[in-house]
Order: sequence, then C-alpha cells, then structure tokens
Amino acid sequence: MTDWNTTIIEEFRANKGKVGGPFEGKDLLLLTTTGAKSGLPRTNPAAYIRDGDRLVIIASKAGAPENPDWYHNLLAHPKVSLEIGTETVAATATAITEGPERDRLYAAMVAVMPGFADYETKTSRVIPVVSLQPST
Repeated sequence: MTDWNTTIIEEFRANKGKVGGPFEGKDLLLLTTTGAKSGLPRTNPAAYIRDGDRLVIIASKAGAPENPDWYHNLLAHPKVSLEIGTETVAATATAITEGPERDRLYAAMVAVMPGFADYETKTSRVIPVVSLQPST
C-alpha cells in the first residue's frame, strides 16, 4: 500500500469518513478486498457514487495502462468489505467492463468528479466500472 493511500485511510478513519485534499466534499469509501495471490486483506480508498441500492466505483488507477491491484483482487474474491462513514458493510463486487450500463455509470461518476474524464484519455484500456451490492 502506498503512503498516499495510508494517509487517506488514516484520515478517513479519524474523521468519520471525511477527508480533505482531492476528495474533500466527495463521497469516499474504504474498500477491503482479499489479495488474489496472498489471501491477505487489502484496503484502498475509492470515490463512489450511488446507483439505486448499490455503490459504484471505478478501476481507473488515474489512467494508468493497467488496472489497479484491488480490481484483480475482487475478480478473484468478489466478497468485499466497505467502510462508509463510520459504518462497515459486506458487499459483492461485480465488474462491468462494456456496454451501455458501463458507459452510463462511468458518465455518472464523471458528472460528480470530472477528473475521471481525464483518466480515459490517458489510457488505451477500457476502464472497468465496479458495482458493489451490499449484502442483506
């Protein structure tokens, strides 16, 4: 985990889900996946939007040529844990990699956080959208 992520995670937990910097005033969650190779828990901050009863995150890695490690983890182990504010919930992750639903959800994220539009121009890959369905 990078020091940048560690700082955001610590700030998130210390301030009941609120952080400053580029995420100030935005919806942020902490996603805990199970390592695809290690089997160990891995936590990463992610911006999210709501779509009905599910949460949606984007595997952008700021427009890098490859997907983030957490994306590979949730493909291998789709049962994840989410920290939203002070609440922790279990969820099932589903990757949406193409089609009208993926495009609609990506555009909805761009509407809230325009920087995601820049990420698409930096990479030749189609950036996956991930649906997080809380367990009932």
